[in-house]
Amino acid sequence: MLKSNLLLGFIFFLLIQCTYGQTKNEAVFFTQKDQINKFHTISDLENLRKGDLIKLYQKRVREIVTIIPFLSLTNEPEVRLGDLGIKEDSDHLKTLKKSVTATQEALDTIEISIEELVPYADTEKIILTILYFEEIIKKMRIGVSGSF
Repeated sequence: MLKSNLLLGFIFFLLIQCTYGQTKNEAVFFTQKDQINKFHTISDLENLRKGDLIKLYQKRVREIVTIIPFLSLTNEPEVRLGDLGIKEDSDHLKTLKKSVTATQEALDTIEISIEELVPYADTEKIILTILYFEEIIKKMRIGVSGSF
């Protein structure tokens, strides 16, 4: 009896953790995982195969498409609506969730397009585009005020 109560309590605890763990980020514009963690030089990229370059290309497009809509609000990951003085009410949460869902659906389509079409581009142009995207990302991270 004690073991079954203990097991039931543990399962209930895990269920609550999962529920609150998932809703915790509903009010967040974007997370750290949406951002790239390394910038490259042209020589770094010239040593990679085309398939690896395309994966880097996709990750940079992902960050740009995810963050640009909110750039006037924040360029920092993990910022919540409430951190900016926006009420975390159901209307705002619903709007943000719709935006995140629509962005994810668009990115899924974009990634397929990149996988299917970008391999036909010259490797040099893929490299130059990755470097261009990285410059955009650096500017996005600096922010509109020009400070880190």
